[in-house]
Amino acid sequence: MNPAVALIIANIIWGAGSPIFKIALTNVPPFLFVFLRFFVAALLILPFVLKEKSKIRLSDFGDLFIAGIFGVTLRISTYFLGLQRTQSINSPIISSASPVFLFFLAVIFLKEKINLKVFYGMLISLGGVMVIVLAPIFRSGGIGLEQTDKSVEGNILFILAAIFGLIAVLLHKKLLDKIGPYTVAFWSFILGSLPLLPLVINELKTWSFADLNFYGAFGLIYGIFLNTALAYALYYFGMSKIKAQEVGTFFYVDPVIAILIAAPLLGEIPDKFFVIGTFLVFIGIYMSEGRIPWHPFHKLKRIGKTY
Repeated sequence: MNPAVALIIANIIWGAGSPIFKIALTNVPPFLFVFLRFFVAALLILPFVLKEKSKIRLSDFGDLFIAGIFGVTLRISTYFLGLQRTQSINSPIISSASPVFLFFLAVIFLKEKINLKVFYGMLISLGGVMVIVLAPIFRSGGIGLEQTDKSVEGNILFILAAIFGLIAVLLHKKLLDKIGPYTVAFWSFILGSLPLLPLVINELKTWSFADLNFYGAFGLIYGIFLNTALAYALYYFGMSKIKAQEVGTFFYVDPVIAILIAAPLLGEIPDKFFVIGTFLVFIGIYMSEGRIPWHPFHKLKRIGKTY
């Protein structure tokens, strides 16, 4: 398969995932959902791992563990907790602003010299992110309302998920240079899901599979078979064939798909704050680099090597 096609399909599946997961999380507890999604998906791709026959050195397991922690334990958990609190369509837009977070991380941690053109563009994009994050306050006229505060909290969790995802991309790209994509996916899923077990056990004290309804079951099936097993396999395959800088190009498929699914399913219609914020995010990125897909992953290679 063409790696570009693989990445496009993966991002279409992920884009649809936000609204589907949001409705499923009204039934299934978040940490149990994350655990089942990745642990079961790991078992599904195990035959491909055995066929791949990648050689893993003992030292690689440390990197696989850290990649799993950032890519599954932290990223997906904060993403799911965010979905429970705010609109699902916000997640893909905030995730698309990853270049903004990457730029400021590079400046803060790597002491990168600031390019004024890029800096001004990133400030505009950051302003767009803040419009989306703070939109619940603008709509309600201030803080204090429970739903308003929860929505802002959810948007902040999406930002954390995006940052964790950036670090995971860097770590996975490093691993994919020497280990097969299915093997990387398998061990990342297993090592990233197991730390959630104590939280899962706690959730099962108040929830059982007898409580599972149609939305929860459909979300789990979609999450395990399509959003995780298939999409991540396609993603790791595509990522192993092209440069890391180019992977971010395909992330811009997600917001479009999310809106197309969330509008009829959840009634989430983009309002003026969402439109303004989205416009600022993308125009800022465009100003910085003269094109939309600006993902300077190379700037954080040294951070990736520290894990």
